Amino acid sequence: MNAPAGVGGDHRAAMMRILDRQKAAHLRDGAPSAEQRIERLDRCIGLLVDHRREIEDALDADFGARSRDATALTDVAGSIGPLKFAKENLRKWMRPERRKTTPAILGLFGAKAEVRYQPKGVVGVISPWNFPVNLTFAPLAGVLAAGNRAMIKPSEFTPATSELMARMFAKAFTDEEIAVFPGGPEVGQAFSGLPFDHLIFTGATSIARHVMRAAAENLVPLTLELGGKSPVILGRSADYATAAARIMNGKTLNAGQICLAPDYVLAPDDRLEVFVDEARKAVDRMFPTVKDNPDYTSIVAQRHYERVAGYVEDARAKGARVIEMKPADEDLTQQEHRKIAPTLIIDPTDDMKVMQEEIFGPVLPVKTYRSVDEAVGYVNAHDRPLGLYYFGADDAERERVLERTTSGGVTVNDVVFHVAQEDLPFGGVGPAGMGSYHGVDGFREFSHRKAVYVQLKKDVSQMVQMRPPYGEGFRKYLEAQIKR
Repeated sequence: MNAPAGVGGDHRAAMMRILDRQKAAHLRDGAPSAEQRIERLDRCIGLLVDHRREIEDALDADFGARSRDATALTDVAGSIGPLKFAKENLRKWMRPERRKTTPAILGLFGAKAEVRYQPKGVVGVISPWNFPVNLTFAPLAGVLAAGNRAMIKPSEFTPATSELMARMFAKAFTDEEIAVFPGGPEVGQAFSGLPFDHLIFTGATSIARHVMRAAAENLVPLTLELGGKSPVILGRSADYATAAARIMNGKTLNAGQICLAPDYVLAPDDRLEVFVDEARKAVDRMFPTVKDNPDYTSIVAQRHYERVAGYVEDARAKGARVIEMKPADEDLTQQEHRKIAPTLIIDPTDDMKVMQEEIFGPVLPVKTYRSVDEAVGYVNAHDRPLGLYYFGADDAERERVLERTTSGGVTVNDVVFHVAQEDLPFGGVGPAGMGSYHGVDGFREFSHRKAVYVQLKKDVSQMVQMRPPYGEGFRKYLEAQIKR
């Protein structure tokens, strides 16, 4: 299936027709019941289960070489988990939330204050290429649990996967429920300017600026899930063998093409070579070969390959020690696909490109520090990251790092894992994003929190002369309120 009819010409008009239909259906049908929401979530789960092999094939084709097992873990199982979690909990999330009345005595006499969670209506979802299935279906868990309808713009960098998702959703949903719009940048530009009731964008910070400007034209509320340079702070008390294995696993999963991948390591100066040695051992165990290893993923496109390779050459030219980890000593200059070996860049300087931009590849700079305060200072001197990782057994040091740094989220003694916790919010701060989702936080992000106050039947205003002409009772009330 291609994009809906008409998208090849006037993109905005074609998408507006679907948006108008979805908004009209939302008004016509009202908020869906818990049973209807669960049924929609079940349809999504069924699509993932039934199309698992096709998803693996499509992503392998889009990347040139992508681990089928990694796809099954991240894009299939990793999408089913959030959908099931929403199914199990949405009845509880949907309940009105009682709040205290002000003044409290009103509640004693029968007044009520509560928050009701109401579907916003139609939510736009712009998903990226690195985990195109997961970063479409995981937001949908919150979108559908909250009772909304959805329009989806998947990435043009993974065309086979985008077309597959369009076919999948068309099999299970009407375009009044969920509609998919594959296509290039012109489709994305038109999509981001539509008057949605909410828009979630996952991708690069540079593109997010354009999305935010387009959404501002219609005052569309936004959730932005971006990225940045997520640091690892290695404490002297860390178990270096375990830390290196976990860091290198996070750095090589999807060839480092993860918004939460550890972007650089801050290691104690007297423990640098220990970390380097353990990192080598970890890569040797995971990837005895790289070139034809089905577990090792390619860089998604030639321009991304050239960008990451350029970081390495720039660092080498400026004097950094570069360690390419190729256990079988393979020549990767002549290869069918765009594979880059796990690479450490030791003691990089801030004038190197690898320290100025999010890497999004299997390249890991390692800087040294003398005190943990120096490491914290380095992190705080740069944009607030999407993730931060601390390894160590020193509780006081860990708390110092947590208290003195600001990041979207933190994993202690591992990397990336906080994103897999469905009961924790996932989101960035500053250039790493705004808003958060997952679990109840996703339900609330895609819901309108409607404040409802039910007044007493008895006319309290008349009792204390709250309406003109003001009298002594009103003045006594004011005197009681205006005091320390």
